[in-house]
Amino acid sequence: MIINTGQRTDIPAFYAEWFAERLREGFVCVRNPYNPNQVSRYRLDPSVVDVIGFCTKNPTPMFPYMGLLKDYGQYWFVTITPYGRDIEPNVPDKHQLLEDFRKLSEMVGIDAIGWRYDPIFLSERYSMDYHLSAFRQMAEALDGYTNTVVISFIDLYPKVRRNFPDVQEVTQEQRLKLGKSIIEIAGSHHMTVKPCAEGDELAAYGAECGGCMRISDYEKAIGKRLNAPKKKGARAECACYLSCDIGAYNTCRHLCRYCYANAEPAVVLAQSRLHDPKSPFLIGNYQEGDKIHDVPQTSWIDDQISFW
Repeated sequence: MIINTGQRTDIPAFYAEWFAERLREGFVCVRNPYNPNQVSRYRLDPSVVDVIGFCTKNPTPMFPYMGLLKDYGQYWFVTITPYGRDIEPNVPDKHQLLEDFRKLSEMVGIDAIGWRYDPIFLSERYSMDYHLSAFRQMAEALDGYTNTVVISFIDLYPKVRRNFPDVQEVTQEQRLKLGKSIIEIAGSHHMTVKPCAEGDELAAYGAECGGCMRISDYEKAIGKRLNAPKKKGARAECACYLSCDIGAYNTCRHLCRYCYANAEPAVVLAQSRLHDPKSPFLIGNYQEGDKIHDVPQTSWIDDQISFW
């Protein structure tokens, strides 16, 4: 099976010590965000967890614990965008992130890591020319360290509108013009562009529009076939295979203005103070009335077929 860590928060950046402790103890508890007394308990054991998926803006805090992951398949997305502190107040220096991306690629292999350049929005400061210049510099720095770059254009969810009221939707004309140029730049640096939940409007320019985190991507990362149960994407327009996320909403302290998973900063900081690195839960601990469900788990690896 696949365990995901990055749909609700950034575990490597802020909760690496906790995740390392969960790997040592061999299990993790996750509250249902819509019914908090419903708790799913997952075993963290390479005999049943075939791949752990990460999505982070800062992988570095996990580096001391990579030995705990050596028996697991892994796939990492590292998000590196061109925005400054006005948009991403707590994201580390981008030059350092590019260096850390290269280090991580050397640890896990080029097929087990992708770059996310998203979400893309346009403003007077972050113009189309600005994006293309920044993307070109980053693609050059990551050439040979990943085959994949995921892009998406900003979605104006209610939380985004509340935290970033002055942001504007990117028009179709702007998407096509910017997307075409990004695809050309990426191709010159040996990367395939995968639009995230953007339909197929960029397919004509060479984008791979079938989903940015498919079973085939996990398979390529681990070099084995997976007999995965059929599952729908997280959204109607999403073709990715996402399940079993162990994070919690309102806990990412990057506080990016475009974030869809966070409420206002005060809520995030209050939630974060409830974190205990020794707890089975990312936030808080067991509570009266909890109903613990041990999730049935099995390996999906097809031992009869291997890529190599």
